[in-house]
Amino acid sequence: MAGNFNQVLLMGNLTRDVELAHTSSNQAVAKFGLAINRYWTSASGEKKEDTTFVDCEAWGKTGENIARFFSKGRPIFVQGSLRLDQWNDKTDGSKRSKLKVVVDNFQFVDSKQGGGGGGGHTDQGDDAPAPRVQTRGTRQPAPAAPEINEEDIPF
Repeated sequence: MAGNFNQVLLMGNLTRDVELAHTSSNQAVAKFGLAINRYWTSASGEKKEDTTFVDCEAWGKTGENIARFFSKGRPIFVQGSLRLDQWNDKTDGSKRSKLKVVVDNFQFVDSKQGGGGGGGHTDQGDDAPAPRVQTRGTRQPAPAAPEINEEDIPF
């Protein structure tokens, strides 16, 4: 197979409120953590759970929107790519590294309304549907396929 492919799809809950900052060139960057749970049943029938914690960052309007609409505990679906950050520890000079997800797109998972770290709360109640946010590169869902009757199939 030629080339490389780096894409991540994750759905989980925010582990903390979104931290929104801006670079010196006024580019927004939102940093947040996700907790992704996995459930399974062991061979002995015992129910098991495992949680993976993932650090994420989102840039530009995507980051601003995540900071506006999400806060700790809220579920989110993200699409992005993996990035490995490497540096030397300031205390002992040892090499350190951290794998994170750079978010390109996101989707609301629930309809709960409420603010995140940068947007505050809205005047709508908790039962109001979440606003649709078009993020960079997000495609609209395809229309539903027409219903096919078996008698219409020619073979």
